[in-house]
Amino acid sequence: MTYDRVTEGVFVSRPNRFIAHVLIDGQPAIAHVKNTGRCRELLLPGARIWLQESDAAHRKTRWDLISVESAGQVINIDSQVPNQIAWEYCRQLFPDATNIRREVTFGDSRFDLMVERPNRLPTYVEVKGVTLKVGEEARFPDAPTDRGVKHIRGLIDAAEQGYGAALLFVVAMGNVSVVRPNYTTDPAFAAALGEAERRGVKLYAVDCTVTGDSICYNRKLEVKV
Repeated sequence: MTYDRVTEGVFVSRPNRFIAHVLIDGQPAIAHVKNTGRCRELLLPGARIWLQESDAAHRKTRWDLISVESAGQVINIDSQVPNQIAWEYCRQLFPDATNIRREVTFGDSRFDLMVERPNRLPTYVEVKGVTLKVGEEARFPDAPTDRGVKHIRGLIDAAEQGYGAALLFVVAMGNVSVVRPNYTTDPAFAAALGEAERRGVKLYAVDCTVTGDSICYNRKLEVKV
């Protein structure tokens, strides 16, 4: 996908999860941060960023912060993007899919996607966007996520009832060799992910080609738990 109405800027600070102080053409501005994760290793003072101008009249802020350059690499931090990338990539993962539905409830869980294929029960897919890179590895999460653990438990329940169940990591950057759980930051998520793999949940990952104003899926990555 390609964004329109994009301009470059400089990151200054992030007083809370939702807004950032930035510079655009040297002038101060306030931008909405389209990612509630910490992104502490990315949103550093002086970082080069890309912002999309909003055309919504009711907005309090004119700009959305969509991507940032870190160590010479552009990383997309728009948390709405991974689901769209996943929806497109699932056509590669499941070439016999007859339909892919969004936001589907199973039990007490709500999964991002449900893939329907001939002569089999549906496959529920939960999507996780990854922005944390350590060396050549992508790691998830960048902050503890009880919600992520709950999603994994829901996928295990689906797998044990005979449904397909998969967790797809969309790595919003390139130059990554593997995806691993972030044991240090969230050992509960890491343990749940390992259990999920043992109990029939499929683990997938794909990296992306990213520029300041575009992102598209690139190649399949290995997930090591």
